[in-house]
Order: sequence, then C-alpha cells, then structure tokens
Amino acid sequence: MNRPVRDLSRPTTPCSAVQTRMAEETAARAAVAGPAPALPEDVGAAAELRAELDEVVDSLAPELVALSRDLHAHPEVGHAEHHAVAAVAELLRAHGIIPSLGVYGMDTALRAEIGADAAAHGEQRDSEAPRPPGGSHPHAPTMAILAEYDALPGVGHGCGHNVMCANSVGAFLALAELSRRRPGVLPGRVILQTTPAEESDTAKEILAQRGMLVGVDAAIQTHSYAHDLADQTWLGVRRMSAVYTGIPSHASSQPFMGRNALDAATLALTGLGLLRQQILPMDRVHAVVDDGGRVANVIPERAELNLMVRSKYPETLKDLVGRVEDLLRGAALMTGTGVEIITDPNTNEMPVRSNGPLLQAWVRSQRERGRDPLPAGVVSETVAAGTDFGNVSLRVPGIHPLIKVTDRDDVALHTREMAAAAGSPTGDAAAVDGAYGLAAVALDWLHDAGLRDAVRADFEAAGGAVDVAGFWGE
Repeated sequence: MNRPVRDLSRPTTPCSAVQTRMAEETAARAAVAGPAPALPEDVGAAAELRAELDEVVDSLAPELVALSRDLHAHPEVGHAEHHAVAAVAELLRAHGIIPSLGVYGMDTALRAEIGADAAAHGEQRDSEAPRPPGGSHPHAPTMAILAEYDALPGVGHGCGHNVMCANSVGAFLALAELSRRRPGVLPGRVILQTTPAEESDTAKEILAQRGMLVGVDAAIQTHSYAHDLADQTWLGVRRMSAVYTGIPSHASSQPFMGRNALDAATLALTGLGLLRQQILPMDRVHAVVDDGGRVANVIPERAELNLMVRSKYPETLKDLVGRVEDLLRGAALMTGTGVEIITDPNTNEMPVRSNGPLLQAWVRSQRERGRDPLPAGVVSETVAAGTDFGNVSLRVPGIHPLIKVTDRDDVALHTREMAAAAGSPTGDAAAVDGAYGLAAVALDWLHDAGLRDAVRADFEAAGGAVDVAGFWGE
C-alpha cells in the first residue's frame, strides 16, 4: 500500500483526539463530582446587600467592557503597560478615586484604596508612594484585589489579562460606589493593586518584597480560561539559564583543538529529554537555545540555554531543579566546557495555594450571575500553567479562580484563539461577571468575622505563611 507523500514544507497537524477525549473526561467527572461547594446563605454579606452590589456592577458594565476592549486593542508586554495603567488611572479618577502611580519603584504599577482607613488618610496624589497601613484604623481587615494587564509578544491578550484587569478594577469601583450609597458599608479597607509583567517577570514577588502586602490580610484576583473553574493546579516555576563556554577553533583544519559549547548545550537538551521519563507526571522541563554559535566553520565558543523547570509542589520543585542543575553540569564535564548556571535573584512563580472558604464565596457569587464553576479535579490538571499569584497565596490567604471567556472548551491559553475570545462578547460578559464575583467575595469577607476566621484557619492548616523570598536559600 502506497502512503501519500507528506508536504515537508509544512508541519504536521496535532491530533485533535486528545482534546476531544479530555472534554469527554471533563464531562464525565463533572457528572459524578457534584457542584462545587458554595457559602451558605447565612454566611458573608446579607443577600439584599449583595443584590444591590449586583445592580452597581451592572451599572458599571459599559465602562468595564470599554476598559477590557481598550486594553485588548492596545496590548503591551511586561513593564511597558503604559497605556493600560493610564487607562485604569483615568477610569478611577472619573469615579473620584485618586490613584498612586509608579508605586514600589515599578513604573507601571498602580495602587488605590477605599474603606475605613482610606477615608482617614484622605486623598492620595498621583505618583505619591502608598501610605503605610494603619492610620486611625490599625486593625481594620484589609483585602487586596490584584490586577494584571500585560500581554504576550506576537499574540496579544492570549492570556485574557484585559478581562482580568476589568474584573479587578470593576470590583474595586463597585465597592467604592456601594460605599458612597451606603456610608460605612465597608468595615475595613479594600486595595486595588496592579501587578505588571506577570508573563515576563515575577513582578508580584518583587512587589511583595517591597511592601505590597504589608497590612494586607487576604488577596484575590481572577484568571481567564476556557471553563468556569473554582480551582485548578498552578505549577511552581524556576527560570534558569545555562551558559556554556568552550574554545573556538577551525571546524575543519583543527577541530581537535576546540571545545564545543554547542555540543554541551545539545547534550543538555538530550539529557532533559531523557530525564522526562523519570519525573512526576505534573513536572515540566522546557528549554530553548538562545545562542549556539555564529558560523558553521568555527567551533562554537559560547552557547546559552534558557530553561523553565516546573512542579506542582514547592518541595518537588526544589528537588527537580537540583536534578536539572546536575544534568547541566554533566554536559559540561562530557564536553570539556565551562558552565555557568544563572537563576533569578527573586523566587519565581510558586504553586498557588487556594483558600477554601474564599473559593466558596466565589462560587456563590458566580451562581448569582448564572455561572456554575466546576470544582477542583474535574478539568484535567495536565493543562496546568504557572502564575506569580502563587507567591502571594503563600504569604496571605488568596484565590485565583478561573472565568470562562470563550464558548469553546478547547481554546488554550497563550493562543491567538484565546486572544480573540478575550476581545469577544463572551469576554465582555466575563469582564462584568468576574467584577461582581471579586466584589462579592470581598464584601462577604469584610462583613463576616466568622468567615474571616475560617479563611485564616484554612490558610494555617495548609501550612501558614511561607518564606517565599528565602525559599531557594533554605
């Protein structure tokens, strides 16, 4: 039997059967898992207060959709989100809120505050550093709503950060408006903190080290996705570079006098491929060659690999990184080259620790908007990625629920299809529903001391605060 000749000028098309099977498995697991747990009606803010909050969010909907669409039309990569931060600042000012810009030494980071302590402090001026927490209400419970707005190079908002930003800003504005209508309705503080460069940097770690979470008791934000999902696995990440140094020589007349740095990089890549058979199913190791020499007739003197190592738990991440470092050194030994392993001075993305009671508040809020988030374990965790919200969630109780921005279950993050969805009507709906969700979670938490105690108890039971900044030095 003659096989058709493949057009070698084009790549083969990935088999779609895996996505079909994953969708079938998700449906089967959802059928037996039952609904995600939600807060009982007598926990959190009163039903009539949440209903008024819902009306406020709907009144803000045109502005929230406009913000999401504006960011979508002007994608900016990490630390260059100048249009985005200006758009958020302009919207806040339009509602009588004066933000602080360039906070914590990060040009495109913004911070604003409402609630009991904010009123005591008075207005903040543009470019003014945030005042330290405390003031006349040193023990006021404080919730931070975090916001991302960076995009991907060449893809745009393929991670849906435009929708996520509208969620966070919308929640903050809704709580501010509710507070105007009902003075004293916020028995604590709510902080809006934008966090640039989630895709390209671990900016939340840098901001946390500089004081972003001082005085903060809990933190929340959403993530765009192809499902409404209460909780999902987010892997920890270690970013690494391996720079191999060899000895150049003529590749034809005297190759024996050279030491080939590209050979070392090639062996390292081969070793990583072999290592994958002996790692945990949720571990990930991926790398690219940033430098492999300039011309073929000179033995490469320098080669550089850019690597990302991922794992589900902090302790397994640390173990896997050690194994990868041994492998990188072994490639240098085999080729007689030198190697320098370079890591970020800051801890990269840590696994996300989701807070149970806060997730229950989120689930209830989304059901009130006609959505029904799936519980953890229904959607396969093999599609897990990473986020620097993990660095926040190991310092204070937090949640990072996922909100559906597309009508297709097979749309993946970091694709042009996801970017299109984030700027579509389904993305617009998610921008508004997520804004209500975050606002309702914050309102529930502020209004119920018992819920706050349960949130804290859940956090402590999961291990309490972790020394994230010192993680790699332990």
